[in-house]
Amino acid sequence: MAEKSGKAFDFKLFKRLIGFTNPYRITFYFVALSAILLSVFAILRPLLLQKAIDKSFIPKDEELILFYISLMLGVLLLEVIFQFLFIYFANWLGQEVIRDLRVKLFDHMLGFKKQYYDQSAVGRLVTRAVSDIETIASIFSQGLFMIISDLLKMIVILGFMIYYSWQLTLIVLAVLPFIIFATRVFQRKMKTAFEEVRTQVSNLNSFVQERITGMKIVQLFTREEIEYANFKEINDKHKKGWIKTVWYNSIFFPIAEMSSSITIGLIVWYGGLRAAQGDVITLGVVIAFIELSQMLFRPLRQIADKFNTLQMGMVAANRVFAILDTESKINDFGQLELPAINGDIDFDDVRFSYLEGEEVLKGVTLSVKSGETVAIVGATGAGKSTIINLLSRFYEIDSGTISIDKQPINTIDLKSLRSHIAVVLQDVFLFADTILNNITLNNPDITEEQVQKAAKEIGIHDFIMSLPNGYHYNVKERGIMLSSGQRQLISFLRAYVTNPEILVLDEATSSIDSHSEQLIQDATDKITEGRTSIVIAHRLATIKNADKIIVMDNGKIVEEGNHNELLELENGYYKNLYDVQFAEVREV
Repeated sequence: MAEKSGKAFDFKLFKRLIGFTNPYRITFYFVALSAILLSVFAILRPLLLQKAIDKSFIPKDEELILFYISLMLGVLLLEVIFQFLFIYFANWLGQEVIRDLRVKLFDHMLGFKKQYYDQSAVGRLVTRAVSDIETIASIFSQGLFMIISDLLKMIVILGFMIYYSWQLTLIVLAVLPFIIFATRVFQRKMKTAFEEVRTQVSNLNSFVQERITGMKIVQLFTREEIEYANFKEINDKHKKGWIKTVWYNSIFFPIAEMSSSITIGLIVWYGGLRAAQGDVITLGVVIAFIELSQMLFRPLRQIADKFNTLQMGMVAANRVFAILDTESKINDFGQLELPAINGDIDFDDVRFSYLEGEEVLKGVTLSVKSGETVAIVGATGAGKSTIINLLSRFYEIDSGTISIDKQPINTIDLKSLRSHIAVVLQDVFLFADTILNNITLNNPDITEEQVQKAAKEIGIHDFIMSLPNGYHYNVKERGIMLSSGQRQLISFLRAYVTNPEILVLDEATSSIDSHSEQLIQDATDKITEGRTSIVIAHRLATIKNADKIIVMDNGKIVEEGNHNELLELENGYYKNLYDVQFAEVREV
């Protein structure tokens, strides 16, 4: 990776990127061949022009003039054809590479631990997967092969110039080192500037994405002016990043133009005098050298410009590969495939910390028998939701053992493990899609008939059919077209249709509206029936009938028993919670 920002080019990174062209080697070689032919065609034009002037224009040979014009037209036609093929296939190759790279990146991101997403800004990840990868395509369409073509042109041009007049060549070469030095400095400065630009683009994307997603909070707390000011500041940094690149361009290109004009003046002065004296330097050679010097300097300027494109692509590739090189996956070494499970769950002295040295679970031991409904209660931060995250292996435990049917879950294939567990969360996430697709998640094994049958069983079919287009109603982004209670009902059905042996309800009834409350309570009773269920809830009324209630505090289990048993504990933690919530209607 290019860790040093001022480093002009990272060949290790470039080699890795080129490796993605291996499936398209024929196209790669054809584009490279086209670049070579284009450099040959480019040198033929001034060569033919020199021959035409010296052998047909000055002698006034009309037939020879037509012959050279015909040759020049033929070369021009071939150049146009190969220019078309070069541009088309270079862009085609770039798009194929970024398609494969984007698929590889997304597949890699799908396996990341939940902890990775807890610590990563969504806007930055979107930038890497979309705009950064798109920038990489320009390496092939406008950077790499263009630079190769330009370098070949320069080599061929220098060879031709030396062959015809070493004196005029020296005049051109006298200015060349200055341009090369300026180009080198320009490349280094632009590399640093483009890294800053990409950083500011990521910051801008992240800021806009978060504010649009949280616009309700922004407006609710009247933070429009503050967020507007923050956006102006971030946008200004983005502008300054781009202005820096404009500044370097503004310095470099006038210097290059001035150097080119000085070279032409020297060629006309020296070559013109020698031609007037009847020397071997003819008028055709002078004119050819004027064009050749421009063709020599133009690739230098273009190389600098194309190198900018290449640098932007390399910076983007560096960022994308940084994600690809990130090891943040749950170790999936389990070989055990479980076609079906009973649903027995055991936690044995489980310890876990999100941050090293800050334990969230402190030696938790609990057992849930098959078909049992177990409720977990406790204050916010007690570790209730952490238990669910660990059961589904979203995080790795520090020590202890978690088992299902007496099998440690790290010995079970991760996909197989999660296929037996369904989770209903408090914050329901729905995609901008139909209700049906949000329930099945496009699983071809779940039919619409099965979904409707399941909806009738848990009592929400009528609610869905009351919506426009029923099961094909588009709920828009994050399910904004539905109320929180309706979204919760959809999540219940989503869990129910998978027919899991283990069901988890994580604060699933804490944010419902009164209209949906009874529907959700009926749905809860139905989907927990006959399967192992873990219910996490603040509202104790929803868990009174649980087979067992586990009370947690500060990462430890402090009480365990059924509702009545826990109420009998004098000054018990659960009893105090219950008294606070139901002081007026408590049933002893």
